[in-house]
Amino acid sequence: MPAGPVILKRAYEAASPDDGRRVLVDRLWPRGVSKEKAAIDLWLKEIAPSTALRRWFGHDPKRWDEFRQRYRAELDANSEAVQQLRDVIRKGRTTLVYGARDEAHNDAVVLADYIGGRGPISADS
Repeated sequence: MPAGPVILKRAYEAASPDDGRRVLVDRLWPRGVSKEKAAIDLWLKEIAPSTALRRWFGHDPKRWDEFRQRYRAELDANSEAVQQLRDVIRKGRTTLVYGARDEAHNDAVVLADYIGGRGPISADS
């Protein structure tokens, strides 16, 4: 898919002009983060894992492989939201913003891989 890079960034990290378009990909707004500080251009709640899947996973790394499979299945069934995100990414550099503490085991990691067919690019790249 021709586009700018996809970056992953926690909602608690400062926004940067280098982020490009900032898309919040969580179903819940990150605790303690103001809308101004978050600088979100698009809140795409519909692309986040279902509430049931999010609760089941509980950010337990032991459930990571199963979570990835289940979330990918949800994305397969959610073509409208996936297409909306792809359209944003095609316009240029995009940062997927998430609230999880674990930077390696969260929905944004799965989503970046799913959308791009490759691993995510870190915010440091």
